Amino acid sequence: MHKVTTRLLVLTAMGCIPMLASAAGIPPAPPIKPGLWEVKTTMLDASGKPQVPPEQAAMANIPPEMRARMAEMMKARGVSMPDENGAMKVCMTKETMDSGKWQALAANVGCTTDYNTATANGWKFRSTCPSLKTESEGEVVFSNAENYTSKITTKSTLMGKESVNTRVMASHWLSASCGDVKPITADGIK
Repeated sequence: MHKVTTRLLVLTAMGCIPMLASAAGIPPAPPIKPGLWEVKTTMLDASGKPQVPPEQAAMANIPPEMRARMAEMMKARGVSMPDENGAMKVCMTKETMDSGKWQALAANVGCTTDYNTATANGWKFRSTCPSLKTESEGEVVFSNAENYTSKITTKSTLMGKESVNTRVMASHWLSASCGDVKPITADGIK
């Protein structure tokens, strides 16, 4: 459960935009600035009712000392723990986005994505992640180099229970310097 929670938090922090790529139909590097990003997530159930994301709910039940260890582990992988409002920080470097390493992140856990549309202003895609037992359809809209939003509807199976939810993520560039948040790495979601 600890590893799954960490993986979900890392994928959520990334706003799922650069994470969902496959070898075929790869879009260009995301048209965003490198640096420190804040990602705020809103989650809706199948009926559109707001709910607490499962990874946030799981975090509420973790003892403080384990939570501190998770925070250090996530920080080492380029992601901060969510704050009380569910906002996380992630560091994305130019080298990571331009080199194609961002495309390998999801492939490392067996995810593949087909892009219906991939333009400079937005991407529409369908993703399958058998190892995470998920199928998603999503859209990313790049407002400008400092703001993008993602809306992803996911069908998943967790502990034998199927669910459908939608995550709306608002991502905002904070600064060119990531401070003490390390750049996201491919092993960040292993």
